[in-house]
Parts: sequence; structure tokens; C-alpha cells
Amino acid sequence: MEIFVGLLLPFLGTALGAGCVFFLKGQIKPLVQKTLLGFASGVMVAASVWSLLIPAMDMSEGMGKLAFIPAAVGLLLGVAFLLLLDRAIPHLHIGAEKAEGPKCALKKTTMLVLAVTLHNIPEGMAVGVVFAGMLSGTETMTAAGAFALALGIAIQNFPEGAIISLPLKSEGTGKGKAFFYGMLSGAVEPVSAFVTIMLARFITPVLPYLLAFAAGAMIYVVVEELIPEASEGEHSNIGTIGFAAGFVLMMILDVALG
Repeated sequence: MEIFVGLLLPFLGTALGAGCVFFLKGQIKPLVQKTLLGFASGVMVAASVWSLLIPAMDMSEGMGKLAFIPAAVGLLLGVAFLLLLDRAIPHLHIGAEKAEGPKCALKKTTMLVLAVTLHNIPEGMAVGVVFAGMLSGTETMTAAGAFALALGIAIQNFPEGAIISLPLKSEGTGKGKAFFYGMLSGAVEPVSAFVTIMLARFITPVLPYLLAFAAGAMIYVVVEELIPEASEGEHSNIGTIGFAAGFVLMMILDVALG
């Protein structure tokens, strides 16, 4: 039951954020949106380092000076995986005029949801692999650490849910539909977390690679999408401040609870 709750926490954060569509009249102001994007970036980078890459190297300490190999290989594979998804799935980022990925006839709202869904896949994988490590009895992965990661991602998912639902409403989508689309973008997280747990339970020896894989996927999202969006236009320093706040918060959660 505890694991079930942990896997649902990030999705709950997205759903609550999407619910802002019922309480806020207009879109999120650009200044606030840049702050939230920076905050999400900080949380994801801190989670990648403290919750994923460092444990991956700790679990590989038996390799001596080569303990970095699983972390390095897994990270690069995670980046390659997201790069492949980015090229293979049509999606449209908020504020962008041109869709990315293969050409298709999908609606704009569908491609907006797909863009956020792409961001959420590695987050779900990260939560899943940490819980898988806890279930395997690995000393470096604890229940408190797993919940700290799930809680941190849930916190940064709150603004993500709002960032997808509010623009949809302003473009003419009904409140109920905008909320549903925003919530739907986060549904992939518990699914990808569950699939990761199922895989990791059968291939425990590669847990360090899976941890680093999730870290690489999240870092790709941060560098490719979140930071550029948070830095463009005026008030670019606000995104940096948001990044610092998110990084420190996730670091505190991981060290204090993990």
C-alpha cells in the first residue's frame, strides 16, 4: 500500500496543478511561469544527482575506481532514449508555433499534452527505479529516500499541471476538458513507474544502470526544454532563481528524509 501511494504522489501533484483551471481566470503570467519552469528544473537536477546518480555509484563501489561506469553508461542511454522519443513522437511546446517530431494531423491540444507527457516519462521511471531498489533490499535505497523523491517530483509537478491546463482553457477549451488534459499528461508517471519496478525486480544487477538511465532522461528534459523556456525573453534571471530554489528544496528533502 505504501508503494502504491508513493507511485501515485507525482500524478497527484499534476492533477492538483491542473485543478488550478477551476480557480484562476487567466493564464499564468510569464514571470511566474519562468519561475516555475526554473523550479522544476532545479528539482529534477537535484533528484538526478542525490537520488539517482550518487546511489548508482554507491551500489557499484565493488568495481573500485571503475564504479563510475554504470552511472556514465546509464546516463548516456537515458539521454539517447529521450532523444529518440523526442524525434519519434509529435508534440508541441507551450508558446511554440511549430510542432516537433514527425508531421501529423493531430490537434494542437493533443500535441501540447504529448509534450508534457514526454517530460513525465523519466520522472515516473525515476520514482519506479528508486522503489525497485528499496524492494530489492539495497542498503543505499531506503523507503524514506524513495518517498522523498516521489514528494519532490509531486511538488514540481504541481506547476506543470497548471502550465498545461490554463493555456488550454485560454485557447477555448472548456474547464473540465482542460483539467482532464492536464491530469492526463501526468497519468504516464505511475504507469512508467510500475513498468520500471516490474523490470527491475527481475534484473536487480542492473539497478545502477537503471538509476542513471532515469537521471539521464530527466537531465535531457531539463537541458533541452525547461531551461531554454525559463531563460528566453525578459526576466531570464527569474528562471535561475527558481532553479536554485527547486534544487535546494530537493536536496533538503533527499538528505533529511533519505
